[in-house]
Amino acid sequence: MSQLPSLSTRPDDARPEVARVENVSKRFTIRKDSSFKERIVTLGRAGRRHRKDFWALRGVTLDIYAGETIGLIGHNGSGKSTLLKAIGGIIEPTAGSVRRRGRLAALLELGAGFHPDLTGRENIFLNAAVLGLSRQETELQFDDIVAFAAIGDFIDTQVKFYSSGMYVRLAFAVAVHTDPDILLVDEVLAVGDEAFQRKCMDRIREFQHQGRTIILVSHSLDQVVDLCGRCVLLNDGEVVFDGAPSLAVGRFRDLLEQRRVAEGAPASTPEQRQLGAITEVAVRPAGRDVSDTVHAGEDVEVRLSITAEHLEGAVCRIQIDDTMGQKVFVTGTDWLDDSVPVVEGQRDVVFSLKNPALGGGKFFVNTTLIDSSGQVLHAIMQAASFNMEADPHAIGHLRVDVDVVFDQF
Repeated sequence: MSQLPSLSTRPDDARPEVARVENVSKRFTIRKDSSFKERIVTLGRAGRRHRKDFWALRGVTLDIYAGETIGLIGHNGSGKSTLLKAIGGIIEPTAGSVRRRGRLAALLELGAGFHPDLTGRENIFLNAAVLGLSRQETELQFDDIVAFAAIGDFIDTQVKFYSSGMYVRLAFAVAVHTDPDILLVDEVLAVGDEAFQRKCMDRIREFQHQGRTIILVSHSLDQVVDLCGRCVLLNDGEVVFDGAPSLAVGRFRDLLEQRRVAEGAPASTPEQRQLGAITEVAVRPAGRDVSDTVHAGEDVEVRLSITAEHLEGAVCRIQIDDTMGQKVFVTGTDWLDDSVPVVEGQRDVVFSLKNPALGGGKFFVNTTLIDSSGQVLHAIMQAASFNMEADPHAIGHLRVDVDVVFDQF
C-alpha cells in the first residue's frame, strides 16, 4: 500500500483523487486436506491435487475521489469485502496495486482490536492507537467516544463482561471518532438496536456533509440508493457496472434473477399435471409482445398456463413480493368473484393489474393453484419477475401523486 505520488483530479468537478485501485486481482487457496495429518500425507506434488485456487478479485480498477460515497454491491462471494480490505490495506493484492492518501478508518470487523481482559477505557486508547490516533488526540475525543457508545459506568469494566451490544457500540464509537478522511464500512450499520442504528446513520450523514469519502458494503439495496452517489456492482470478482446507484441496483437484481432462472424452478410431475399444475408463468406490460420494464400508468398482465386432465372449480392466486421477500400484493380468482372454467388439457388464466401504483424496482410473482376443496395442487415461488421504472420523485414500494402547498401566515 502506497500513497498517491501526485494530486489527481476528476475533470468534471476538480475533486482530488484519494484512492486508486489499478488492475487488482486477489487469489486465495482453498485446501481440501483440512487436518494436520492429511497435510503431512499430501506434502509435495501430491498436495497440489488437494488445493484449489479461488480468484476473489479479477482485474478491478477504480478511481475514488474526495467526498464520494460509493456503494459496493453484489451477491455473496462476489468480492465486495475482499475489495474493501484491499483498499484498507488489510490484505495485499496478488496482482495490481492500491494507492491512497489521508487517514483511513475501517469498520470491517468491529472490536477486532479489543482485548477482552482490558477495560473499556483501556481498549479505547488501544484501538485508537491502532487506528492512528496519538494518546493526546484520544484524550481529546475520549468523552465524546464514551457518550456516543452510551456504556455509562461500565467504561472501567473489562470488555469480556460486556453484552454484544455494548461491545459493538464502543467499537463503532472509537472508529468514527478517529477523524478519518476515508471511511470503509462493511455491513456494520445493521448492528445494535434501532436507536443505535439511527445514531450510526446520523454520523455517516454528518461525514458526508463534511466532505469525507465513504465506501460502503451493504446488502440493503434501499440503503445504498439512499446513501450513495455512486455504486459499483461486482460479479464473480469483476466490476460489471460503475455508475448511478439506481441503475446499479437494477443491474444487480437482473443478475440475481438470471441466477434464479438458471437454477430453475422444480418441474411439475406427471401426477401433478394430471391433477392440476401451473406449467408456465409470464409477466409483461399490457399491449406489448415482449417482457420489458413497466412504465408508470401501464397495466401489467400476469399469465398462468394451467394443465390438468380434468379440473373443476379451481382457484388461482398470485402474490407480488419485493426483493426482500416482503408481501406487496395478493389476489385470487375467488376473491375477485371469478371462477376458473373447467380445465381439460390446458387453459390460460390472465390477471390484468390496472395501473399498479408500484414504486420503482424489481418485483417477483408467486403463483398458487387450489382445487375446489381448498387443497393446494401446485405452488411456485418467484415464478416470474418484472421491473417497474424508478419514480424520480420518491422511493419505496408505492407510487403516489403528491402536491405541495406553501402557506404563508
